[in-house]
Amino acid sequence: MNPEQRIIVPLDVPDIASAIALVERLPQVTFWKVGLELFTSTGPSILEILKSRQKQIFLDLKFHDIPNTVAGACQAAARYGVDLLTIHSTAGKDALKAATEAVQTGAAQAGVKPPKLIAITLLTSISARQLAFDLKIPLELPEYALSMALLAQETGLDGAVCSPQEVAQLRQTCGNDFLLVCPGVRPTWADKGDQKRSLTPSQAIQSGADYLVIGRPITSAAEPELAWKRICEELALPQAQ
Repeated sequence: MNPEQRIIVPLDVPDIASAIALVERLPQVTFWKVGLELFTSTGPSILEILKSRQKQIFLDLKFHDIPNTVAGACQAAARYGVDLLTIHSTAGKDALKAATEAVQTGAAQAGVKPPKLIAITLLTSISARQLAFDLKIPLELPEYALSMALLAQETGLDGAVCSPQEVAQLRQTCGNDFLLVCPGVRPTWADKGDQKRSLTPSQAIQSGADYLVIGRPITSAAEPELAWKRICEELALPQAQ
C-alpha cells in the first residue's frame, strides 16, 4: 500500500456543501472519514457522493447500544457499501457478536462487500488520569486498550481503533491480520489539539498502524494541499532508507 493510501482524512464539517468543497480541494485523498456530525447533518447522501467519486469511506459512527439495536444499525450501515465501520468494545461481547453477523447480512441484502468492523478501544481524547479518576477503570491505560482490542478480536471483529501509543503492543499481541487504525496522529509541525496520546505519522506506521486518521493538520492548514503532500513525503522517507 502506498503511503498516501494509508491516510484517512476526516470530513469534520457541518454540511454537505463544505464536505464537497473539501473533497474537491484535496482530490489526491482516496479515503475519507464520515463521522457523527456530518452523517447526522446529511444522512447517506454524503456517502453516495463519495462513492460516485470512487472514494473509500470510513463510516465512524461508534455504535454503542444494546445488542439488538447495534445489530439493526450495523445491518443498515453495511448496506451503504462503506469500507470501515466502528463500534465501541464496551458495548460488550453480545453486541459485538451481533454486529459482526449483522454487517454480513446487511451487505448481502444490498449486494455489496461487507465493511470491516473495527472496535473503539478507548477514545484518544481520554488520558490515563481521566481513565482512572473519571471513568474509575482500575487498569493501566495500555492494558485497558489491549483488553478492549482482544475482546473485539475474540468476537470476530476485523480490527480496532487505538491511539498511536498503544499500537505497537496491539500489533504484537493481536497479530498481523488484525486491522489497526490510529487517530490522534500529529506531525511534529502540527498543533496537538485535544489529542492526549499522539505520535507522528511515521512513528505510528513503524509501530504497526495500518491506517492513520489525520484531520486538522491537513484540513485546518492554511494550504491543505501542501500539508497533505508534506505528510505523504514524510511517510515515504523511512521506506526509502
